[in-house]
Amino acid sequence: MPTNTQEGFATKAIHSGQDPLQWSHCSVVPPLVMSTTFRQDAPAQHRGFEYGRSGNPTRNVLETCLAALENGKHGLVFSSGLGATTALCALLETGNHIVCGDDVYGGTNRLFQKCVSKQGITVSFVDASNTKNVMDAIQPNTKMVWLESPTNPLLKLADIKAITEAVKAVRSDILVVMDNTFLTCYFQRPLEYGVDIVVYSLTKYMNGHSDIIMGAAITRRDDLESQLRFIQNAMGIVPSPYDCALVNRSLKTLEVRMQQHMKNGLAVAKFLDGHPLVERVIHPLLPSHPQHELALKQTTGHSGMVTFYLKGDAFKFLKALKIFTLAESLGGYESLAELPSVMTHASVPEATRALLGINDQLIRLSAGLETEKDILADLDQALKACQ
Repeated sequence: MPTNTQEGFATKAIHSGQDPLQWSHCSVVPPLVMSTTFRQDAPAQHRGFEYGRSGNPTRNVLETCLAALENGKHGLVFSSGLGATTALCALLETGNHIVCGDDVYGGTNRLFQKCVSKQGITVSFVDASNTKNVMDAIQPNTKMVWLESPTNPLLKLADIKAITEAVKAVRSDILVVMDNTFLTCYFQRPLEYGVDIVVYSLTKYMNGHSDIIMGAAITRRDDLESQLRFIQNAMGIVPSPYDCALVNRSLKTLEVRMQQHMKNGLAVAKFLDGHPLVERVIHPLLPSHPQHELALKQTTGHSGMVTFYLKGDAFKFLKALKIFTLAESLGGYESLAELPSVMTHASVPEATRALLGINDQLIRLSAGLETEKDILADLDQALKACQ
């Protein structure tokens, strides 16, 4: 794995953007500022804030903390992960082209195919686990390469550094965007591999408590920050100050949560691996993963995400679970299980699902923070029930 770059991570999470001296009352915990408007000293003369959509002190604190954790320069938050994706698509123009990984979040696939396409922007979906596939898809009008690594739900990896360097060698104006939701900045920092923008569904691990919906985009480029700041305000895709305060709070425990998610997720993967009722387990830290060496090269660990193919009846298995909750989403403290083919990826065209291998035997798990033995016991009894 890469040299551990996490030194000081928890310190940054706890202190970046949180300086009590920025408030006259020196509150250690940043205040929740709910006001939608701010008094001005004179017409068009304000003290940094004028209207809640344009800027908010609580939101600023969160954006500063996110940028620091990513080793970025600028952080911007949006009303959802797809809101962040919508904002990034607003950087493009009619006639532009996107190269996107073929195995991505179902909502991203739907947005690109059903919405972005109506704006005259075309999208090519390719298997980004092979760098050559990405490069072969580049067209004269390509303006963005969209990656997930690991992908959702098949946990395929893209060689981030190789793709970014190859794309930039062709044309420096092509934006490379990386959805880092599955690993967070604790286990992987795409900006350090040359990616232009890292995007998140903060709803997942970054918040980690399954109680807010929010997205983020982080970059080191001043020009992109300026454009995205305008889009954030002009399109109004902003989160509430209350939700920002919740995510800011949650980041304080991100390091310890991710360590436990990795521990439990790996235990789940090892338990399922070789089980007589399991066809195949997909987890980047298992030597059986086809890109195991790449995982060791560009990440410092893995989250609680585990995908596997079941030999038995998936509906019986999912219904029998007691600790794992049958529900969409992931990355919360609670363990979740879902059937992507009819849940998170139901909007992906059937032919595409078949080609990718997203069938009714594919189950995606999000290992939570419960006691390991209880998680494994639940899986064991559910597997026995699906025979």
